[in-house]
Amino acid sequence: MWKQLYVRNEGDLFHRLWHIMNEILDLRRQVLVGHLTHDRMKDVKRHITARLDWGNEQLGLDLVPRKEYAMVDPEDISITELYRLMEHRHRKKDTPVQASSHHLFVQMKSLMCSNLGEELEVIFSLFDSKENRPISERFFLRLNRNGLPKAPDKPERHCSLFVDLGSSELRKDIYITVHIIRIGRMGAGEKKNACSVQYRRPFGCAVLSIADLLTGETKDDLVLKVYMCNTESEWYQIHENIIKKLNARYNLTGSNAGLAVSLQLLHGDIEQIRREYSSVFSHGVSITRKLGFSNIIMPGEMRNDLYITIERGEFEKGGKSVARNVEVMMFIVDSNGQTLKDFISFGSGEPPASEYHSFVLYHNNSPRWSELLKLPIPVDKFRGAHIRFEFRHCSTKEKGEKKLFGFSFVPLMQEDGRTLPDGTHELIVHKCEENTNLQDTTRYLKLPFSKGIFLGNNNQAMKATKESFWITSFLCSTKLTQNGDMLDLLKWRTHPDKITGCLSKLKEIDGSEIVKFLQDTLDTLFGILDENSQKYGSKVFDSLVHIINLLQDSKFHHFKPVMDTYIESHFAGALAYRDLIKVLKWYVDRITEAERQEHIQEVLKAQEYIFKYIVQSRRLFSLATGGQNEEEFRCCIQELLMSVRFFLSQESKGSGALSQSQAVFLSSFPAVYSELLKLFDVREVANLVQDTLGSLPTIMHVDDSLQAIKLQCIGKTVESQLYTNPDSRYILLPVVLHHLHIHLQEQKDLIMCARILSNVFCLIKKNSSEKSVLEEIDVIVASLLDILLRTILEITSRPQPSGSTMRLQFQDVTGEFVACLLSLLRQMTDRHYQQLLDSFNTKEELRDFLLQIFTVFRILIRPEMFPKDWTVMRLVANNVIITTVLYLSDALRKNFLNENFDYKIWDSYFYLAVIFINQLCLQLEMFTPSKKKKVLEKYGDMRVTMGCEIFSMWQNLGEHKLHFIPALIGPFLEVTLIPQPDLRNVMIPIFHDMMDWEQRRSGNFKQVEAKLIDKLDSLMSEGKGDETYRELFNSILLKKIERETWRESGVSLIATVTRLMERLLDYRDCMKMGEVDGKKIGCTVSLLNFYKTELNKEEMYIRYIHKLYDLHLKAQNFTEAAYTLLLYDELLEWSDRPLREFLTYPMQTEWQRKEHLHLTIIQNFDRGKCWENGIILCRKIAEQYESYYDYRNLSKMRMMEASLYDKIMDQQRLEPEFFRVGFYGKKFPFFLRNKEFVCRGHDYERLEAFQQRMLNEFPHAIAMQHANQPDETIFQAEAQYLQIYAVTPIPESQEVLQREGVPDNIKSFYKVNHIWKFRYDRPFHKGTKDKENEFKSLWVERTSLYLVQSLPGISRWFEVEKREVVEMSPLENAIEVLENKNQQLKTLISQCQTRQMQNINPLTMCLNGVIDAAVNGGVSRYQEAFFVKEYILSHPEDGEKIARLRELMLEQAQILEFGLAVHEKFVPQDMRPLHKKLVDQFFVMKSSLGIQEFSACIQASPVHFPNGSPRVCRNSAPASMSPDGTRVIPRRSPLSYPAVNRYSSSSLSSQASAEVSNITGQSESSDEVFNMQPSPSTSSLSSTHSASPNVTSSAPSSARASPLLSDKHKHSRENSCLSPRERPCSAIYPTPVEPSQRMLFNHIGDGALPRSDPNLSAPEKAVNPTPSSWSLDSGKEAKNMSDSGKLISPPVPPRPTQTGGYLKHLNN
Repeated sequence: MWKQLYVRNEGDLFHRLWHIMNEILDLRRQVLVGHLTHDRMKDVKRHITARLDWGNEQLGLDLVPRKEYAMVDPEDISITELYRLMEHRHRKKDTPVQASSHHLFVQMKSLMCSNLGEELEVIFSLFDSKENRPISERFFLRLNRNGLPKAPDKPERHCSLFVDLGSSELRKDIYITVHIIRIGRMGAGEKKNACSVQYRRPFGCAVLSIADLLTGETKDDLVLKVYMCNTESEWYQIHENIIKKLNARYNLTGSNAGLAVSLQLLHGDIEQIRREYSSVFSHGVSITRKLGFSNIIMPGEMRNDLYITIERGEFEKGGKSVARNVEVMMFIVDSNGQTLKDFISFGSGEPPASEYHSFVLYHNNSPRWSELLKLPIPVDKFRGAHIRFEFRHCSTKEKGEKKLFGFSFVPLMQEDGRTLPDGTHELIVHKCEENTNLQDTTRYLKLPFSKGIFLGNNNQAMKATKESFWITSFLCSTKLTQNGDMLDLLKWRTHPDKITGCLSKLKEIDGSEIVKFLQDTLDTLFGILDENSQKYGSKVFDSLVHIINLLQDSKFHHFKPVMDTYIESHFAGALAYRDLIKVLKWYVDRITEAERQEHIQEVLKAQEYIFKYIVQSRRLFSLATGGQNEEEFRCCIQELLMSVRFFLSQESKGSGALSQSQAVFLSSFPAVYSELLKLFDVREVANLVQDTLGSLPTIMHVDDSLQAIKLQCIGKTVESQLYTNPDSRYILLPVVLHHLHIHLQEQKDLIMCARILSNVFCLIKKNSSEKSVLEEIDVIVASLLDILLRTILEITSRPQPSGSTMRLQFQDVTGEFVACLLSLLRQMTDRHYQQLLDSFNTKEELRDFLLQIFTVFRILIRPEMFPKDWTVMRLVANNVIITTVLYLSDALRKNFLNENFDYKIWDSYFYLAVIFINQLCLQLEMFTPSKKKKVLEKYGDMRVTMGCEIFSMWQNLGEHKLHFIPALIGPFLEVTLIPQPDLRNVMIPIFHDMMDWEQRRSGNFKQVEAKLIDKLDSLMSEGKGDETYRELFNSILLKKIERETWRESGVSLIATVTRLMERLLDYRDCMKMGEVDGKKIGCTVSLLNFYKTELNKEEMYIRYIHKLYDLHLKAQNFTEAAYTLLLYDELLEWSDRPLREFLTYPMQTEWQRKEHLHLTIIQNFDRGKCWENGIILCRKIAEQYESYYDYRNLSKMRMMEASLYDKIMDQQRLEPEFFRVGFYGKKFPFFLRNKEFVCRGHDYERLEAFQQRMLNEFPHAIAMQHANQPDETIFQAEAQYLQIYAVTPIPESQEVLQREGVPDNIKSFYKVNHIWKFRYDRPFHKGTKDKENEFKSLWVERTSLYLVQSLPGISRWFEVEKREVVEMSPLENAIEVLENKNQQLKTLISQCQTRQMQNINPLTMCLNGVIDAAVNGGVSRYQEAFFVKEYILSHPEDGEKIARLRELMLEQAQILEFGLAVHEKFVPQDMRPLHKKLVDQFFVMKSSLGIQEFSACIQASPVHFPNGSPRVCRNSAPASMSPDGTRVIPRRSPLSYPAVNRYSSSSLSSQASAEVSNITGQSESSDEVFNMQPSPSTSSLSSTHSASPNVTSSAPSSARASPLLSDKHKHSRENSCLSPRERPCSAIYPTPVEPSQRMLFNHIGDGALPRSDPNLSAPEKAVNPTPSSWSLDSGKEAKNMSDSGKLISPPVPPRPTQTGGYLKHLNN
């Protein structure tokens, strides 16, 4: 795990785990050493187990139940106790306890300031801005002249821990304040020799809110800004001004002044902090305490600290013109007049001093200091001691003298023993001379020391004086008191007459004063009681009650042990029990009559300790007297409890005061049991308690709060020592069960009921055969089993509360009740079950009970019943459940079969058994081997046990089995899919039984088949089932049906289900892969087709359509996604039939869903750039809008359609590559195995990239390096072989591709869409290879592949359905090569003409390649091979082909000549030499071909020109008129040259250039052009034209005229010269369309529809030659294009003439 964290770069968890491992090793070492105390050992074990549990949780392991930090066997404890242990550890793990105590660690680093040079004092403290007072002592440290701590080697001098901060003190208005005092001259800028005396002077202050530290443990250093007040007189409140942001009163001490400190909040008690941060304490740290006592006062805490705050002074000028510079010195003087040494503490971090010097404020007669000092004076030195304050004027002259001018003093203790009261004191400033000797204290101690209220007897007259000095004192002492009433009570024997008053005032004394003197106070009370019990008995009792209740306060709760110790060891009132019983009974007897119950309730609240005193007093009396008056004491107790029972039995009338008193008594009564057991026998006490609790009224509606208290009293009784004894338990159990039954029946106080029940069962050990335990179980079963079942059903059927706390309580109470039920069932024996079943009077009662318990069991095994890591608890629960079910199944067989058959109860039973087996915690295959072994040893495989029980019960059903067919097919199938061989062998035969019974009932088992198929899909998609199951299912059922009459149909069913399993397993395996790949998509297609063709499951078919659609979207195959969604669209009609909510579709009409699908498909076709298909759908949905007169949407749809047309013409589309892939070998999935596919590649994906992608998808596959068909050994190999090569798409329809004038943007779509056929050529030599001319023997093996569906479609690849192999002769190959090269040349020349090329290099390279090759052999090789006499004579059948080859060679020469002319026009200057070379080589090439003049050649060798007739006179064609009177001028072809001209190398370029210049004019705007292109009319179809016999009917002549086209638009005719892939996208260049083409518009069927997502391009791919628009003749007669003379829009996509499904249009 640690290594994995490192690999995953989870730094925090990695370091935490490293820290925890080190901690565990260290703790283990401590345990092994064996020198730990008992408490420390317990603590170490707790830490070890906590860390082990954390590690188990991180590893996903189970929670381990532990008791006393040791693992427990769940079989050795009750289930309720097991639940509590698990719940305790789980809660401890999930809900960390918030620390109630917090500590602030402070480390001073340095003071950064530019003008240092003097030593500094830095004082830290915590300040409450809300109450405007400090809340902590001070942390004091000294810095040297460089701003660094003076004692760096002593960490305790510059590190401190502010301890015992409560959670209430972690708020934003608590601040850390830092005051900085410099030690030096009076003025910071004085010269060094001005004065040698040093003073404490204000320097600066910094403030930080403690809330800034709450965000995390800040370990980095903080730099606090240091401020100084503008006026020194406000120094005392500078921190308040900074907090309040009163900017006008302070400013920064310097631009770069900063205090560097380290601050960190620590949480937990101080001992925990010492352990966890041992390094801090080992190096040394000072402790800074809170002011006063902490929130909780611990007994034994010794403190005697007097805090003095030097507040302010008022002084006279003393005859000077300016105010004084006053310094205060403080001394502590004892009763002997000696100065006490080292009892003045400036703060933690600094050793105490003997004297104190205040800081000096310059020229200030009203200085305010507000400096806090702590005086830790021992108690024995307090009496007679006083504090003396001396006031001196500090001169700023050279001598720097400090002149004494007055003093003040204050005694620490008064004569009566009380200490100086807390608060502010105004002290008298006594004037004195400079040389006055104050060492003689007798000279001034008799003087008055305070103004206003005089302390003590100090009433001497004093002279009027204006000078005063103020201090504030605060005493924090566990030994001294300032309370006179407390002193009077403790000294009661001195003043007997004040006893009554002192007892009355006790309640007014502060609790902290009482607990400080607790033992003395108690001795005093019982001393007074012994003195005169008649007179003071009631008063002493009330005082005792007050003190007892005082200890209930959380602040003094820890003093209870002090009182316990006092009772056990120091209490001596042997006679006190009589008075205590008497007074207590007196109060109880008057409860029902008293109007005010408050005091009585205080008495009842204190009854625990009152009984403790009574019992201890009686024991002391018995020891002293030998047990006298025993009977009298018993009678007193009996009478007291009788009074109690009477008062408890009373019902509250009117006010609730009585019920409140009853509640108070019941709350504390259980604490009395242990005291009574000290004096009485356990049975006696049990009977007393039973009688007392039995007297409680059972009416539930009286007072809800009182009912809750009653139940709490019952709960405490069960938890008490009294209940643990079997004798007393048998007495108390009926009372406890009675009250529980009442509360459970009313469904009230369920949490308390669960807790009580848990405690009841915790005491009953497992497998205990003691008679008393069996009897207890009898009682509990009879009383609580039924109500317990109903309670669990009621709780679990409620909606869970929303609050996290309430939800936690809800889960807790449910879990506890479940644990109680399981405990009870585990304790029940055969006898108990038999008694239970016999107790039902009718079958209806038994039926209700069985249904109830089966329902509860189903609830118990829900996954959410227990946390996921509670495997131990789940296994115990399942063991109890299966044991109980085995007992109850007998009752089911005996009572509910044959004529008493009850479907509901049997169905409940089977349902329970199925979900029991399917529980995650019972799937042992998922466990580690060691865990699996332990479970099997302890419980066995409970799934097999339950499976055998299912089979047994099923066999008992007989003909009633038909009730459960097909309902139980799904559940039983789920059970058989569990990978447990024994379970499968038991359960699979049930399917044969179901088929048999279904055959008997209906003559077939269609229902069984349908249910099996439906459930298999959902279950296997969840990860259930495997190949072994498929084989086992097949073999077991085939064996079972061998002798059945319906064997054939059974075999068919089993075969269908088995094939479905194969595909589902393949699908599941593919879906486990991370990214979407072809394997996932192919597998989904295979499964989708299986559901449609073989199973005819429409719903499943539609589901997988959408799964496939989602896969395509994820892979961004938008075209395929659109085709996929079309499958669902085809199933819908344009109707108003309502459709239910399905998948992500809402409830809607069929029309609405089909509309939504259309829009989604159009969007996907748009994103896939398959706009032609989108246009068809736009038209379809527009027809619907039009039929409904929804013109708004019709308008949007037409605009969308128009935008798609624009995208066709304006945007570039890439043509994809296609690849043939063969998957050979048995290791491939079923749907790929030994099959071949053609795949449509991704954008820019070439063969190498595609091959690498396939190898990544199939990492274990071997790439075959040849294209030959593999043999049978490859097919049967236990491996994966991939055979991949590129193939060429062969468009099915050549109509659009062959049509002249269609832009290449349109043609490119038809080249790569709607492709069923692909071609792959393999060249080879047949016969003897001629080394001189290899073309003679170069044959081509052409393989044609036919797919099952056209590409693109619902997948990027489809299976090859048929392959054809033909061989092409060398002559046929040569013809095809020339055709392709000529087409390429035409394309490049046209692109150059229309300036589509960025540069002319492609044309240059192509011309050079053809001409240079021809000069060096090239085309002449064809002449040598095929035009020789020998070949013609030996191959008479190739005459036409030889003629075609000659024609193509001559055509190439013509193309090259025109290409050179175009090249001349555009070639850059630096390439002119190359051009000249090409022209020269061209004439050499013509000479080598024997071409002297084209006209002569043509006459000698008649060539069929594909573009029209031979050339005639240019002006021989008469002009024709369009219908609107416009004269149409016939125009010669741009490639028409005078046949008689013979060009030299120099004349060719000039004449050709002139010719080219006539055809490269610029077009006008596209809008102008569009205005000339109205829709075609039917009249255009009747136009005729004359043509030469050589003109092919499918190719319009390029010499025909363009109507309404100006000369500068002539070049638009040359767009037809462009290659289909290079034609310009813009509509600026419209192409005239011939009548023959126009006729094609109306005859284009489905084959012309859009086919593909043209995302990809492969410009270098060979394409089939199309009839050329080139002509070398210009004398052809021109005809009008149509009768109307109008242009026709481009023929893509044609509007369909017939209706039908969209896939039919797109795929046919």
